[in-house]
Amino acid sequence: MSLANHEQEEFWTNNAGPTWVAYEGPLDAFLAPVLDGVIARAGLQTGQSVLDIGCGTGGSAVQAGHAVGPDGTVLAVDISATMVARARERTAPMPWTNVALSDAADSPFEAAHFDHVISRFGVMFFADTQAAFENICRAMKPGATLSLATWGQIPANPWFTLPAQIAKAELGAPPKSDSDAPGPFALRDLAKTCAMLDRAGFTDIDGAAQNMQLTLPGGAAEIAALSMHVGPAAGTIKHFDADLPAQARIQATMTDAFAQFDGHTIPAEINFFTARKS
Repeated sequence: MSLANHEQEEFWTNNAGPTWVAYEGPLDAFLAPVLDGVIARAGLQTGQSVLDIGCGTGGSAVQAGHAVGPDGTVLAVDISATMVARARERTAPMPWTNVALSDAADSPFEAAHFDHVISRFGVMFFADTQAAFENICRAMKPGATLSLATWGQIPANPWFTLPAQIAKAELGAPPKSDSDAPGPFALRDLAKTCAMLDRAGFTDIDGAAQNMQLTLPGGAAEIAALSMHVGPAAGTIKHFDADLPAQARIQATMTDAFAQFDGHTIPAEINFFTARKS
């Protein structure tokens, strides 16, 4: 595993992983439309075999497991030991669903084994995305389908941009990150991502950006509260070790900012990719 993926493994196990487990319920609810989009495009059927990449705390593995049933199989993989442990708890009632601590970029998957590969926000963190797609393609049966979701263009995703701007205004600028490095927006470019899939051996490739609405029952206040723990504001707060009054100001400003949408939703641009192994 490369240094970059060691860094991702460390981040998702010891930093982001515990947070995603703690806020599993709100995150699953907030991102449910994206997972539904991935599953709908995959066309999973009873008795089939599925590889779930970057399964996180297991919501996608559970949904795939229900779709293929006990006559099928699901292998869900993630590099975060913290989230894998939680995903195993959630999938325990489904013995046909296995969760493995593994990096899909170089895992020695059985060749030509899977009928479908799915991923919700799990493929943007590879150190070498091209090599990862090639490894995934090798694991798929001829004619097997791929269904992925990634974040789209940065300005079209205010769940990231608004908290980042507000935390920066309050605390100062954190170290600048490279949007093309492994991270949420690494696959925001539709054409570039489709070209990598083509080189990896896929055919019938389609990439499309879809405007979606992400919701939480508590509206702007709940979205702001979640953003205090997940995303760029949370990173800035941690970097500057912000005190409680500063955190309260950030959260209040975010609540006001998110309320400009309609109080219960926030727009997002999601890239959906589908392809078939030739």
